Amino acid sequence: MLTASIFVIFPFCMLFAAVSDLVSMTIANRVSVILIAAFAVIAPMAGMDWATYGWHFAAGGLVLAVTFAIFALGGMGGGDAKLLTATAVWLGFNITLLQYLVLSAMLGGLLTLLIVVFRFTPMAAYSANNAFLRHFADQKSGIPYGVALGIAGLMIYPQTELVRWALGRLAAG
Repeated sequence: MLTASIFVIFPFCMLFAAVSDLVSMTIANRVSVILIAAFAVIAPMAGMDWATYGWHFAAGGLVLAVTFAIFALGGMGGGDAKLLTATAVWLGFNITLLQYLVLSAMLGGLLTLLIVVFRFTPMAAYSANNAFLRHFADQKSGIPYGVALGIAGLMIYPQTELVRWALGRLAAG
């Protein structure tokens, strides 16, 4: 059950956040709460030592401080800031967190570029009523950055300590 939760909870939350942001331009608070609460329970049960466990929460705290400042300046949405924070808790203070942040920025930049170009195409007028594309077509709408955050999270997650632990447990039989 513990191994299954490692393989299901984080990926499901990342996918849910990406789709939710795509459709409604919001990321529900419950996604970040579930991620942080699940990590808080799963990590010690998976044998993570207390120092490492604390550093994971410290990574989340640092990301929260930075993203809150960016949010306060109007540079990002609150849901994005909370999702980044919760993801940082799962990744911890290591190269994986840096890779996630860089990959998120690259995917977010690509997404932004594609959306801006799309908004000036004739296809934008036809997709204005489509549930999945309406925010892409609306020039007054922001960028559903949760899509980039979710995809980057799914790409980086296999490198995390918990996934490596779960894979080792499966390999041991």
